[in-house]
Amino acid sequence: MNSRTLAEIDAIAGYILEDYSRERTIDKLDVFNQPDKDEILDLLKKLMQVVYPGYYKDNKYKIYNVKNNLSVIIEDILYNLNKQIAVTLKSVNDDTSKKSEWIEARAHKLTTQFLATIPKVREYVETDVLAAYEGDPAATSYDEIIYCYPGLYAITVNRLAHELYLLGVPLIPRIMTEYAHSRTGIDIHPGATLGKYFFIDHGTGIVIGETTEIGEHVKIYQGVTLGALSTRGGQDIRGQKRHPTIEDYVTIYSGASILGGETVIGKNAIIGGNAFITSSVEAGARVIANK
Repeated sequence: MNSRTLAEIDAIAGYILEDYSRERTIDKLDVFNQPDKDEILDLLKKLMQVVYPGYYKDNKYKIYNVKNNLSVIIEDILYNLNKQIAVTLKSVNDDTSKKSEWIEARAHKLTTQFLATIPKVREYVETDVLAAYEGDPAATSYDEIIYCYPGLYAITVNRLAHELYLLGVPLIPRIMTEYAHSRTGIDIHPGATLGKYFFIDHGTGIVIGETTEIGEHVKIYQGVTLGALSTRGGQDIRGQKRHPTIEDYVTIYSGASILGGETVIGKNAIIGGNAFITSSVEAGARVIANK
């Protein structure tokens, strides 16, 4: 590299460093106290191994023994998740009175509380597999659903992330669900509450907002939006119920949009394709999009 090029590089770096000194909102230069996204995604892979034993195997284990391998994986998750939660707590905590010892103790407690929810997650996920098998005549086996269905993957990631969200863990739940979003085209906020026997058929383009509540035995097709009427209020409406409630045994066909925190879709209702709904629908109703 010649001296002229080196001088140009130094000049460009100088311009950028000068801009860094403006302390823009997009700067986070304390790189050692930031969550490691790659580590979090690796943890997600290990959590899938725990939720679906035998389906998500790690090839580094030459002999597969459930008990021994589970102990190793749990130890790995416990150590690394604890570390990532501690880092995220530090990164979002402006209270300087919160000392490192408190943060580390809090991170450890949150990690163990989360791991204790895995049997519950597995109970719910099993119902999702059953719902997919019973609801899709194209499904030939449970194996096919677990290996191949993007909807089940997105739901499983959400169920794990939702438990972290309920515990108040910052950033990590959203990193997990946005990874699932990038893989499947299904965008489920970790705050959304999903009942048992939830089936997403095909899935691409589905959006489920933070305060959505979904009952049991609900079936949703591709392109459905369960969203807010308006987000122009910005941060002023944070924490408010902005997204709809879907009661049990509801079917929502492709392209439908159901919006608003006061909107309730009653039990056994059927929402036709491309319907646009901003008010409640009574139980057992059938809604068809206007032509």
